[in-house]
Amino acid sequence: MIKQKKVVLVGTGFVGMSMAYSLLNQGGVDELVLIDIAKEKTIGEAMDLSHGIPCAPSEMTIKAGDYEDCHDASVVVITAGVAQKGPEQSRLELAQINSKIMKDITQRVVESGFDGVFIVASNPVDLMTYVVEKVSGFPKRKVIGSGTVLDTARLRYLIGKYLDISSKNVHAYIMGEHGDSSFVPWTHCYVGCKKMIDIIHDNGKDISDLDRIYGEVRDAAYEIIAKKKATYYGIGLGLTRLLKAVLTDEHAILPVSTKLEGEYGQSDIFVGVPAIIGKHGVVDILELKLSEEEQAKFDHSCEVLREMKKQIDEAIKE
Repeated sequence: MIKQKKVVLVGTGFVGMSMAYSLLNQGGVDELVLIDIAKEKTIGEAMDLSHGIPCAPSEMTIKAGDYEDCHDASVVVITAGVAQKGPEQSRLELAQINSKIMKDITQRVVESGFDGVFIVASNPVDLMTYVVEKVSGFPKRKVIGSGTVLDTARLRYLIGKYLDISSKNVHAYIMGEHGDSSFVPWTHCYVGCKKMIDIIHDNGKDISDLDRIYGEVRDAAYEIIAKKKATYYGIGLGLTRLLKAVLTDEHAILPVSTKLEGEYGQSDIFVGVPAIIGKHGVVDILELKLSEEEQAKFDHSCEVLREMKKQIDEAIKE
């Protein structure tokens, strides 16, 4: 277990501060340092959070800082980057812009002497995690993307609602890209100890309900953005879950973006898969036996990312 639990958050926008707020409410961190190009806002955010410490479950030092504060951090979480402007801006264009931001942030964090675990949430997250790993030169296990943690939470929530059962008893994962090419390996979806597919058959439900549930997960971000301009609470809580798995050396199984080297027949690509998370990052990747259809979906998702990755390499060379 990590003794000194110091976390640095780079990016104090909606996502970063949602994570910071949920972390304050849950406790378990000794020190939280906020870094952002908007320095006055960062100071204000640190003050605002600190005033809630008397109501929080444990003490926590919260301050605005700079990259030199990363040198003794256990984890650096990166949520910085520009948001997609809308359908008129392609994901590739967004990736090229954010890759340059990721390169600069990563270089500055590494220059501080940081030797902990990177957690990346900036979008497109699979590609941005790749940038951080490539620029930092860190071992692959120490660079984790939030991957499909949020997508999976949405899936479990909707299945729980569909079956009128606690979502905590739903064991299912979204795999692949954090994006439209993701998929659900339904053959590995369980409710309690029973397969979701068997529940559908045994209760006389329509198997097409599974496609509808996945569609709701895939389109959830679009719907939320249309209604309130951005999504941040869900991913904020998801990041806190991932962060605490690292800080407590929990060995929890979470669907993160991690680098594959032969798993699932794929190599040199960061993509969302179930993995065991501990104090050094990814302890191991769980390789599920996918059906032929599921493997084809996974391969397609990796190909989508691989095509964009070629353009990212050019962007970070500049």
